[in-house]
Amino acid sequence: MSLAEEVMQIIQEAALRQSFARVKTVWLEIGQLACVEQAAFRFCFDILTRDSIAQQARLEILEISGLGWCHSCAQEVPMTTLHDVCFRCGRYGLVVLSGDDLRVKELEVE
Repeated sequence: MSLAEEVMQIIQEAALRQSFARVKTVWLEIGQLACVEQAAFRFCFDILTRDSIAQQARLEILEISGLGWCHSCAQEVPMTTLHDVCFRCGRYGLVVLSGDDLRVKELEVE
């Protein structure tokens, strides 16, 4: 719920700065390692947008793949969970490089 509230705050601040009246579509980038349950996020977003500038806005979620750095191999490796093992050497302790964030990519407004 708190993530959906933050997205709504970003939308409201953008509306004040840019003077738009309605949000038609929200594009979010959600990293595969961000630990965000998309169905739960959609539910919370739908609740929070009722009677708001984003009421009935379409929510488009773009999933961003996880990427990590293996100190043992000294290479970038794909990650699907935060505690993945390096597929090259089998060691733990990958450092997350990307795919652990959530960001508002774009808003379609009128």
